[in-house]
Amino acid sequence: METFFASCPRGLEPLLAEDLVALGVSDPKPIPGGVHFVADWPNCYAANLHSRIATRILWRVAHGHYAREDDIYRLALDTPWPTWFGFGQTIRVDVTAVKSPLRSLEFITLRIKDAICDRFRADSGKRPSVDTREPDVRIHGFISATECTLYIDTSGAPLYQRGLRQKTVEAPLKENVAAGILRLSGWQPGSPLLDPMCGSGTFLLEAAQMALNIAPGAGRDFGFQRLKNFQLDQWKNQLDTAMDAEKPAANAQIYGSDISPVAVRASLANLDRAGLLPAVTLSSGDVLTIDAPANNGPDPGIMVANPPYGERLSEQDELAAFYPPLGSALKRHFAGWNCYLLSADMRLPKLMRLTPGKKTLLYNGAIECRLFEFKMVAGSNRR
Repeated sequence: METFFASCPRGLEPLLAEDLVALGVSDPKPIPGGVHFVADWPNCYAANLHSRIATRILWRVAHGHYAREDDIYRLALDTPWPTWFGFGQTIRVDVTAVKSPLRSLEFITLRIKDAICDRFRADSGKRPSVDTREPDVRIHGFISATECTLYIDTSGAPLYQRGLRQKTVEAPLKENVAAGILRLSGWQPGSPLLDPMCGSGTFLLEAAQMALNIAPGAGRDFGFQRLKNFQLDQWKNQLDTAMDAEKPAANAQIYGSDISPVAVRASLANLDRAGLLPAVTLSSGDVLTIDAPANNGPDPGIMVANPPYGERLSEQDELAAFYPPLGSALKRHFAGWNCYLLSADMRLPKLMRLTPGKKTLLYNGAIECRLFEFKMVAGSNRR
């Protein structure tokens, strides 16, 4: 059994723990920013392949106390890196710190890199090269006030990079944040889902994958595939099983629209490239005037949207004028629906004249946001 840390966007740690339990991990331990867990390598592969919430799955390879930079260098030097990858592979080292007394993270990063190369020289007379853009092996250091932990990244590129979204619009939502919002909304495949401000289609792509039972990692490669202990047969079995479980693309009552034709074209291109276009119905339209899609089932339809937040004063004024008619449109056109809006603008509920049933703290990158829930029961929710 090995020790891992799965990172994720802040606010989604409970969902990530649920993912890991569903994959067979016992006793995951959520902390702000991720989940610690102990598992075997098949569990690690499965987490990379199936978790829609995780950002990276990091394998802990060294841990120790430190008082100065040389202690961290010694910890890295004593770690048997050549056991796990070869000198012909490229590396990248990243370091994060919380409450560390050390002054320069750049210097610590350099010391860890030097220690790795010195260990290779001592063992084989050769050292790996550094590639900061597309390294074969990513090493992460995490430094607290008194301790340093070293990890090898089993994911490679961040897991939210599904390899599906090629065309983007301004300020796209990260895929794992979108997946988390869909989970928090309670949406289930088979019920109507609408994103009326779909942008490049992130919500639509995530929902279509969920509806068609497509593993989010099925179309990409991973860092663990470049390690010496990679179990090819185990991985191939998992990947084959996941692909056999996929459903054929068909209408899934997932709807997207946007007032911008450019955004609709971007969504269409991304869905088409991913083979998901048959599952989604796209149209151009203004959220203030469109009608809710027909809902013939017993469950409420779900609306999800990531409206603009506005950073400049002029944008703030525009949003202040936009929110009241948005609230009116939801009451007029979406009675019986549950609507979820992600925003960093805390004025949104008051200006929409709606009372949120829930406010969930989430981070979109470094931006602190709230996911506002509005259950649009006819005649209610008015302030």
